[in-house]
Amino acid sequence: MYKVIYQTGLVKELEPEELNQPKYRNKPPKDACVLKGKYLIRLYDEKGCLKDERAGYNVIVDDGKSFVAAFLNSAAAGAATFTMKYVGIGTGTTAESSSQTALVTEVARTTATASNISGAIYQLTATFAAGIGTGAITEYGIFSSSSVGTMLSRDLENVINKGASDTLTVTAQITFS
Repeated sequence: MYKVIYQTGLVKELEPEELNQPKYRNKPPKDACVLKGKYLIRLYDEKGCLKDERAGYNVIVDDGKSFVAAFLNSAAAGAATFTMKYVGIGTGTTAESSSQTALVTEVARTTATASNISGAIYQLTATFAAGIGTGAITEYGIFSSSSVGTMLSRDLENVINKGASDTLTVTAQITFS
């Protein structure tokens, strides 16, 4: 049971399902925190020359939102174990969805360099060296583990063909706004 206290002082007890009625739902304030993701992908040849690049926005998946909430709880308890620092790439072409828990066809994953580039932007930069993650790369994700783990976000872009001698750099940003 939940107690709703009206401005008049009247107190009413409600069951949890009653709180979903329109009269009890508040609109989020205009300055509510929202997670947004952005990817920048660059492909370099063996001489370090830029061959191709993509940029796009992604979907913050349900498990990723849960991970952030659990992390904040963990940090508050003084036992923070934040591991959302791995970037995966793949060849899947299925549209992004918040219910996804993995890349559709992952071909490689690596540990990224994490940074806070401003007060509200968490950035990961991952490099897939020559011979790693080759193929027609279309999807990108942020994960909590070097294998399996929780996916925070997924991005789907037009194909970028990574040859065996190419290096791919993926910069992913999660913005709290």
